[in-house]
Order: sequence, then C-alpha cells, then structure tokens
Amino acid sequence: MLDLPFDLPPFEAGTVWLVGAGPGDPGLLSLLALHALRGADHVIHDALVDPRVLALARAEAVVEAMGKRGGQSSARQSDITDRLITLAGQGLRVLRLKGGDPFVFGRGPEEALALADAGIGFRVVPGITAGIGGLAYAGIPATARDTNSAVAFVTGHGADGEIPDGFDWDALAKGAPVMVFYMGLKHLDRMVARLLAAGRRPDELAAVVCDAATPQQKVVETTLGGLVAAVATAELKPPALLVLGAVVGLRARLDWWRPQ
Repeated sequence: MLDLPFDLPPFEAGTVWLVGAGPGDPGLLSLLALHALRGADHVIHDALVDPRVLALARAEAVVEAMGKRGGQSSARQSDITDRLITLAGQGLRVLRLKGGDPFVFGRGPEEALALADAGIGFRVVPGITAGIGGLAYAGIPATARDTNSAVAFVTGHGADGEIPDGFDWDALAKGAPVMVFYMGLKHLDRMVARLLAAGRRPDELAAVVCDAATPQQKVVETTLGGLVAAVATAELKPPALLVLGAVVGLRARLDWWRPQ
C-alpha cells in the first residue's frame, strides 16, 4: 500500500491496533498509523480525531465513532473495550484510533490490558502527544536550553473527573520549571489557586492552546494570575492545553504556523 524501501508489519486478521493519531494535523501521522488506516476493516475512533485523518481509511472500512468527551453524552469505556474484543473475535482487523498518543493521558493502557486478558493480539502505535506537538504548533517548545531542563505533564482531572489529588502539588510546583496541563479548563480556577498557594508567581508566563494543530487553533498568552480571567474573556472551550513557564515567552519569535 505504501512504496517504501522496507516492509511494514502486516495487520493480521483478528487483531487490534491501538494507534495514536496525533494532535490534529494529518501530516503528523506516523507511517504505521497510515498503514493501519489503509488496512483496517473496522475503525473505532475518539471524538478528537481530525476528520481529515478519518478520510484516509480505506473505502471498504467501517468507521465508527465511540468518543468520550467531558460533559457530553459519551460511550462508556466498558462498551468501547467490549466492542474491540467482539470485532476482533469476528476475525476483523480492528483499528482503535485515538487522538494524540494512546498511552499518554488516554485509556489506551486499559484497552490494551483488556485485550491481553481476552487473548486478543494487539499492537500499540505511538502518536505525537498534544503536550509536545500541539505546543510546537503554537510556537511554544516543551523545553529550551536557556529556560528549562525539566518539564511536567499533568492531567487536569483524575479518573473521577475531579481535580487530581494523587500527587504532591507543592512538590510538583517547586520541581517543574515548565508545566503542561492536559484537559485543564474544567478545574482551572482551583488549579491556579493550588499553584499560587504552592509558590508559583502570579506574573509567571502562561498560555492556553485550544484545538491544537487544527485550522481552528487558538492561543491565548497571559500570566498565571490572569489565567482564569483571560480564558473567560476569550470564551475558550475544550480541548485545550495549559502551559506554564518561561518557554511561553519564546512564542513571540517562534510562532511559525499559520493554518491553511
């Protein structure tokens, strides 16, 4: 299907490929992701997968939406997992297509464990996670030599949908010069309060990137202290990334991308 000087692994019948579609731009798909799209019999995709990516599936494939979106009616995770197992059990080549990377703040590990327990063969195809690729499209590097030698990637909500409490906020705030929050808008006011209480400066640079690496991308630059008001004024909606730290200041010179 692809004219390459090397062979790609076969997509075997009765198996599931868990594939990351990246943050939006279809050009960010890996060769393995495109190979899977062109070989799958059945595609089950998340809500955040770009329609231009789905258009790459072969014409004979069934393309089924089973996305999960916070605050909206969504498929239950158990239903998604059962569907993967059922379709693979029918001898189909099943592609589970997920936004970003399936193993970074996604449900990929749960799905892979369920497949393993059911005796279903699977392959994991990493994708470019939004916290790196999405920020790059906003002109904000995750690390830069003169600003930070560490970065923390943090989920904006836990498994119960509430602000995560499974880590030490004080230690995190003091130990990571740059912090990138996924899915952080829902509890933004509480997260800002915790970060300020943990010692982050209110004048520290911050940015919010919505619909990263898509034609609808929107970026708001502000400070940690002004973050809640800036998001409200701009009427920003999920999906969104929050980045905090000196790397935001590089955007003035690195804002390279213009959606077509």
